[in-house]
Amino acid sequence: MMDGVIVIRKEKGFTSHDVVAKLRGILHMKKIGHTGTLDPDAEGVLPVALGKATRLVDMITDKEKTYEAVMRLGVITDTQDMSGTVLSQTTELSVTEEELCTVVSSFVGDYMQVPPMYSALKVNGKKLYELAREGKTVERKPRPVHFYEIEILDISFPLVRFRVTCSKGTYIRTLCHDIGEKLGCGAAMESLLRTKVGRFTLDDAITLAQTEEAVKKGTIESKILGIEEILAEYPRVCCTKEGDRLLANGNPLVQALVDAQEKKGWIRMCSSEGSFAGVYQWDEKRNRYFPVKMF
Repeated sequence: MMDGVIVIRKEKGFTSHDVVAKLRGILHMKKIGHTGTLDPDAEGVLPVALGKATRLVDMITDKEKTYEAVMRLGVITDTQDMSGTVLSQTTELSVTEEELCTVVSSFVGDYMQVPPMYSALKVNGKKLYELAREGKTVERKPRPVHFYEIEILDISFPLVRFRVTCSKGTYIRTLCHDIGEKLGCGAAMESLLRTKVGRFTLDDAITLAQTEEAVKKGTIESKILGIEEILAEYPRVCCTKEGDRLLANGNPLVQALVDAQEKKGWIRMCSSEGSFAGVYQWDEKRNRYFPVKMF
């Protein structure tokens, strides 16, 4: 079994679940999980965890993400993108580039975003998009998101291309919709490309077809990032021989059993012989290291 992360370049027409299902067939393994959904019409970076690396899914999902999107001004749809039913449309835009830039920049920072009805979020056990397809609209509570940066790349009214770096759980469709609402002309997302998830970029990504080809050639392992490589941002330390037994059982470790001078944050904990075991975090109050993820 392969343990690690393969970065897939999701193509249009596939859901994130489709990608996982296809990879199970291509790689002949069941333990696979994606690290955050992408709409079927969206494309780009989709890190997929394999084997023991599925324990990293929540950590990768928490990472900030970068997208390049095209927004169409003057149109409002039920899905907040151009795949939906047009609810209203105007061909006469009175928006200036200066007004656009001012409104777009106003979204940088913390923002309370209302999730769209056409989303996979659940209300009373039912997905919102299922309710939307039944013609129902339910109240959605705003959720805190953060926009680290929004950069306009090109303006060719009614189309606006921009790059955005944001926190997890952010809907770029909804950002387009909210920008249009604030401008007073409406807007919907024309296209979306995810270019980065944490440390993973488009340069790391391969398509499903390329994955299948790598399996046939026997080079697939070179496309998979190992667990410890993924966690390289955390310092690597080893425990003492006396700590090996506790480490093997995933127990906490006192400072005397760990060969580390820096006690803050998360670390990659290894045995006394250097074998990677898991991620630990120093607890100042309890004066010891506690396991976060064991592998």
